[in-house]
Amino acid sequence: MAKPNYTGVYHMVSQDNFEGYLAALDVNYAIRKVVCLLKPSKHIEHDVSTGNMKIKTVTTFKNFDMDFTLGKEFTEDLGPVDGRKCQTTVDWEGDKLLCVQRGEKEERGWTHWLEGNTLHLELRAQGVTAKQVFKKAE
Repeated sequence: MAKPNYTGVYHMVSQDNFEGYLAALDVNYAIRKVVCLLKPSKHIEHDVSTGNMKIKTVTTFKNFDMDFTLGKEFTEDLGPVDGRKCQTTVDWEGDKLLCVQRGEKEERGWTHWLEGNTLHLELRAQGVTAKQVFKKAE
């Protein structure tokens, strides 16, 4: 079965426990409050044939870019998020994208999956899980 193509622009429609996730990353209280008010968009470019992906998270506060090849470990600069660097690998787990981030924080990573035009994101760190849901722009 072919893997899904994630290419598109997605706008956040809901989130759950994001502040708890940011607290697990030691993001300070004031920044957590501001970040939890934001409604980010995800701009994803996915070349299915090569496995290259670019995920740009766009907000009115800060933007965050990831540029990677599926299955290949890379050094990720999480400065815009929590000031850390980690060794990151994103790869398929079934038809979901599973990200493992090895660094200072245990059990850190995320999973993306599509259901129709809905993009789901589950974020994990230190045993805390947050969920965000995005709808694909028409």
